[in-house]
Amino acid sequence: MIRFLITGHSRGLGAALAREALARGGAVWGLARRSLNPPPGVGPERFRETAVDLGDLPRLVRVLEDLDLETWLAGSAMVVLINNAGLLGPVGPPERLAATEIVRAAAVDFVAPLVLTSVFARATVGLPDRRVVHVSSGAARRPLAGWGVYGAVKAGLDHHARTVAVDAPAGWRIASVAPGVIDTDMQTEVRGLDPAVFPERRRFLDLARDGLLVPPEAAARRFLDHVTSDVFGREPVIDLRSLGDDPRS
Repeated sequence: MIRFLITGHSRGLGAALAREALARGGAVWGLARRSLNPPPGVGPERFRETAVDLGDLPRLVRVLEDLDLETWLAGSAMVVLINNAGLLGPVGPPERLAATEIVRAAAVDFVAPLVLTSVFARATVGLPDRRVVHVSSGAARRPLAGWGVYGAVKAGLDHHARTVAVDAPAGWRIASVAPGVIDTDMQTEVRGLDPAVFPERRRFLDLARDGLLVPPEAAARRFLDHVTSDVFGREPVIDLRSLGDDPRS
């Protein structure tokens, strides 16, 4: 059985990933502020969740110290940490950004994944196949006006994956994976942004109008196909759209 530790598992891509992992016979431990209703027939031996605000770093550290991940993950053929949780904001040029919002975004999108990666690494020593996935974005590689914070933290995750891949602990694979443009609440938030702070808004409106947003369920299937494949981790940074197949199929 593959065991997955997924952050932000209660909404959007995270919820789709959790449900898809369970549908494939895996086990999921979710970390999020909100709860997810698991599919019928899935009991606590295959699904558990812990309520935590990833932006509250002192609290996150305390929660992680109390989780018995080592026991839960023991004996698994493959274990996977998916750092999925993320915040879009704050959006705009530097002079319009509140310091508290920058700090929170950096905590959720960047610092928490680094902390979780280290905790996961310690809890899985000796297991034969342990994988870490950062959910990245095209914004990490293409600068977009107004997304200085979001793009920077995603670029940071990309480089973290590159660096940890060089460390190469035993049985370890890591990659930062951009899943494409997915039809989630975050996309709704993007389309509602003020063009004065996010000039690229029109592009995302056009993607929605033209039916080019990927349904979360299709994105989750493609994402997990890659993450659990033999090729995962050969490239520490990858955009799933570069693999060629239409993820909406």
